[in-house]
Amino acid sequence: MSKEMLLEVKNITKQFPGTKALDNVQLNVKKGEVHALCGENGAGKSTLMNIIGGMYAPTSGELKFEGKKIAPRTPGESQKIGIGFVHQELSLCPHLTAAENIYIGRLPHNRGNINFSQLWKDADEVLKRFGANFSSKELVSKLTVSEQQLVEIAKSVSLDCKLLILDEPTSSLTDKETNKLFEVVKSLKSEGISVLFISHRMPEIFAICDRVTVFKDGAYVNTMEIANINADDIIRAMVGRELGKLYPPKSTCIDKKESIVKVRNLTGKIFKDINFDLYKGEILGFAGLVGAGRTEIMTALCGIDNKQSGDIWLKGKKQNFKRYGDAVEQGVCYLTEDRKKEGLFLEMSIKSNMTSANLKAVSKNIWLQEKLEKKLADNYVKQLSIKVAGIEYPIKSLSGGNQQKCLLGKWLSINPQLIIMDEPTRGIDVGAKAEIHNLLRRLANEGVGVIIVSSELPEIIGVSDRVIVVHEGSLAGELSNPETITEENIMKLASGESLSEEKK
Repeated sequence: MSKEMLLEVKNITKQFPGTKALDNVQLNVKKGEVHALCGENGAGKSTLMNIIGGMYAPTSGELKFEGKKIAPRTPGESQKIGIGFVHQELSLCPHLTAAENIYIGRLPHNRGNINFSQLWKDADEVLKRFGANFSSKELVSKLTVSEQQLVEIAKSVSLDCKLLILDEPTSSLTDKETNKLFEVVKSLKSEGISVLFISHRMPEIFAICDRVTVFKDGAYVNTMEIANINADDIIRAMVGRELGKLYPPKSTCIDKKESIVKVRNLTGKIFKDINFDLYKGEILGFAGLVGAGRTEIMTALCGIDNKQSGDIWLKGKKQNFKRYGDAVEQGVCYLTEDRKKEGLFLEMSIKSNMTSANLKAVSKNIWLQEKLEKKLADNYVKQLSIKVAGIEYPIKSLSGGNQQKCLLGKWLSINPQLIIMDEPTRGIDVGAKAEIHNLLRRLANEGVGVIIVSSELPEIIGVSDRVIVVHEGSLAGELSNPETITEENIMKLASGESLSEEKK
């Protein structure tokens, strides 16, 4: 006997000015199942979630929840129905405690005053259900990302949530934290709570989901039983074609006689004595556990953070970057792992974002020139195949993959000598990932220095010609042979173990 339907999405269409985000899509979630929703960036997943969550109203179509027609007009109405939503960008109040966040707007009172003892007791009980190892009295600002996610989930469950939407929940988590989240999801499922799981990561979908629905270009493609398919079936449905090899061929033109970057004895607050070379034609990968110092090494290399000591050469010329602007002037650019907070001006237009790193190229004297701005932005939109309704739209209206390509275009406009990409494809679908990986390979082949920092081991292995592993602020080892660049060897070095010479 099949499970009863909890959520039914019927022929939902959503029209925005200049674009149809959803075109008669459908989705059915059964009671007590974990249901994946997949699709390339821009497929319409987030738009549908915002309709279900009460943030958007559909242009047409209907929603049913527990057999009854619903039309939530606010997130509060959606919560009352029994729908919880944990966004990729968490929406907690950092200055409040975990307990206050869980019960915000419905704090227990006693004679007109907040009953804190009851609040902490209730919050600790709901957190305990998910194996939380922190007190509900803890300030949210002091919690890790995974702990903050638990607070968001606890908040939804405390509202008698029947359907929990998790939007890219593992994008900022370590493997250990991800496994803990999966235990929480399994616990929710055992209690009869349904989970709608949005993710680009195939192993996660096959680890915890029962069924998967695929969207493409705002339209419904298919719903499949996880037990009857493999990752290729999902990818084929997502991209509408065979993706071929996930990663581009490795370089055949590395010139070890020409060093683009040479770093000697670089030392900072949490790393010391870092030594490496980046050669012309290669992509150099940096791997290691979260907190090992990978990002800090890169930000010190390009002047964003101060180094304590050490020397840096760029194409044979010794550098002393006092600030990031000095590095940019020499053609060194760093693409942050958090594009929304540190890489882009979300409220500004696509055009303004694309030209922001090279204002000299689009100005005369001190005045910006509209024609020059438009020409530069149009050039990189076309060159990078960025899907936009128009370059005057705010960049926040784009999907994650297209935002990342805009960030790349912004820095390509300075004709860089060195590109450092930190988590280059975080939160991006498989199609956009392949495009970015191919672009990085093309840049390396054209003589641009490319360094990537990634927590995704398949990406590090698939894209890098050579991998340097960081452990607790020191270089743990280097893997340069294709046969030895494996997940096992990287994890051994990242955990502080040593490898035999033949495995390097």
